[in-house]
Amino acid sequence: MLPDELKNSFIKCLKELHLPTVRACYEEQADLARQENITYEYYLAEVMEREREVRNHNRIQRMLRESNLPLEKSLDAFEMKRLPSKLKTQIKALIEGSFVERSENLLAFGNPGSGKTHLLCAIGQELVQLGRKVLFTPCSLLVQQLLIAKRDLKLPRVLKSLSRYDAIILDDIGYVQQNREEMEVLFILLAERYERGSLMITSNLPFSKWERIFKDPMTAAAAIDRLVHHSIILELNLPSYRLEHSRGKTD
Repeated sequence: MLPDELKNSFIKCLKELHLPTVRACYEEQADLARQENITYEYYLAEVMEREREVRNHNRIQRMLRESNLPLEKSLDAFEMKRLPSKLKTQIKALIEGSFVERSENLLAFGNPGSGKTHLLCAIGQELVQLGRKVLFTPCSLLVQQLLIAKRDLKLPRVLKSLSRYDAIILDDIGYVQQNREEMEVLFILLAERYERGSLMITSNLPFSKWERIFKDPMTAAAAIDRLVHHSIILELNLPSYRLEHSRGKTD
């Protein structure tokens, strides 16, 4: 054991260097090292690895909180058996996260209740576990936030803050029936993210009906062009999971 004076000095150093895990485990690991005749280098590597693991865990937990992802919509909770084999293969590749490295978009289309939101949230959680910054938001909510920022002359600042996310999940873009001002800020966001960061979008509307969102054929075409240029499209033309689940309860 260290003499009290040296121990106090050591603990002071660990506090100043912000190494709380080393401070918590160094004595236990030192006793183990003496018992097993472990080298100094191995002991040092072990306590530093403990510090790294705890920091990484805490960082992931913080990123999950900041992502606004509904944590109950995880990959474990998603019924993969409902998906065709081709889609299962796509998802296995997506959770590796390489599409985010390439700033590709992920677009999920399908009927209401088919699991689009759950699936993209589950992929988002897997991305966070890989150290990627993800933001989940209903499309309508983000559009309103962008409108307020534009009104307050803060839109460039808000767009810059959004650029720090590797992927932004825009949920239910098909439900948003924007007026022209709302359409404009949404288009600005799509243009700003183009080839700079991934967008993950769920929609009940096929591209052929996106004029309802953007009000103008040219703007709709320009928005679709930017999204599709570097994209992966998931077609979830499945029966409603919620409807199947409610029927199962009554059977």
